[in-house]
Amino acid sequence: MPAPPAPRLDRRRFLASVLGVTAAAAGLSGCAEAGAAADEASLKAPLATKVPAGTSLKISSFENFQQIQLKLAGLDDLPFEVADWLNIGAGPDVINAFRAQSLDLANNAGIPPIQAHYQGFDAKIVAINITRRPNYLFATRPGSDIRTARDFRGKRLAFSQGQAQGVVLLRALKEAGLEYDDAELIPLTSNQFLTALQSGQVDIAPLGISQAPSYLKQYGSRGARTIPTDVVDLLNLLWAPTTVLADRAKAA
Repeated sequence: MPAPPAPRLDRRRFLASVLGVTAAAAGLSGCAEAGAAADEASLKAPLATKVPAGTSLKISSFENFQQIQLKLAGLDDLPFEVADWLNIGAGPDVINAFRAQSLDLANNAGIPPIQAHYQGFDAKIVAINITRRPNYLFATRPGSDIRTARDFRGKRLAFSQGQAQGVVLLRALKEAGLEYDDAELIPLTSNQFLTALQSGQVDIAPLGISQAPSYLKQYGSRGARTIPTDVVDLLNLLWAPTTVLADRAKAA
């Protein structure tokens, strides 16, 4: 049986949530007050100059990507223990893991902390890097005739409103001279994109550049292709719940 149609996205509410709290993320302020607010005195105290022995953190590392990055940078000998590398990457999944207290530190793009702020979860950005090269490209479903971003008009586009992929898609539409209503935005999370492409539920989905080769190897002979663009998600950051940062050892 065909999959039921996905619910329409409330674009106005999403855009208001992004534009209304961008300043909070850009200014490195804490997110909105949560049920278990961290101790303000602990958060304002100077950082320790040395990590106490026995300190451990639970860190997100989707498909071991962060572990590989650290090793290639020669930083695999960390001054603390990693209690667990969690295979979590998508912003909504990270927020859920933070809430469940099963994750201490995550690496995401700029949107998830804004989404957390909008949801009333108390977290802080602790480090920011500027993304200068595209991390994503757009993949078509098998058998699609889409060849440029201008061809997105009237098509079903996988859209994750709480993730960098959503921002990249909106920027690609803008650069192609298209309005948001010129295409159908199908609300999904990034871990659903491949399945949605394979089944034809969507015509286009943003994929990480590292994901594209395996997708094309499997579906390129059936007409699937990728469409590179120059759009970037701009920010790459580390962030953590304020309850974690209130722990003096973990803050160090």
